[in-house]
Amino acid sequence: MSTYPDPRSFDHAASEPAAAPVASATLPTAPAAPRHDGWTPARQAAFLRELAASHNVAAAARAVGMSRQSAYQLRARLHGKPFAKAWEAAFHTRFDALAEAALGRALHGVEVPHYYNGELVGVSRRYDERLTLALLATRRQFVRPPRDDYDPAGAFDADDLPNLIERVERGPQDWLDGYDDEMDAFYGGTYEA
Repeated sequence: MSTYPDPRSFDHAASEPAAAPVASATLPTAPAAPRHDGWTPARQAAFLRELAASHNVAAAARAVGMSRQSAYQLRARLHGKPFAKAWEAAFHTRFDALAEAALGRALHGVEVPHYYNGELVGVSRRYDERLTLALLATRRQFVRPPRDDYDPAGAFDADDLPNLIERVERGPQDWLDGYDDEMDAFYGGTYEA
């Protein structure tokens, strides 16, 4: 028995009320435009949640009843839009934990047990210099660029996956649609560009 939801459930999901939002409802609600390719906002959000959990595009697409190719085509069409940023954030969800573990192993090494005649006689610590050099070579990738307050996408960090998914599911498809409303909510007043 499959653990995936029935893909037909996403056809009417946009018209049904959504579950409780993850964050405060500061995003404007846009009507779900019917798409000719079957990627409704609800299906996109479910795909992104599955992608964050599995880090497998084919499995995430299959879970929502779509193909891997159509998922990549959608990402290409929505390049620079909330869906593409949420896709990137979905892959970053576990990467940070992996980088932290690798950094810990590089800094503190790993314990290596030593046995003699089947009995533990001691433990030593081994450091992997190749791992250390690889981390040093990629250290700039771990530094996040400063947030640009004038960029609507800057309101969302790559770590902010739940709010990005909510934006894909409920908010406008383009960053600039409803930008003034988002800035009003962000700054707590009336914002004029």
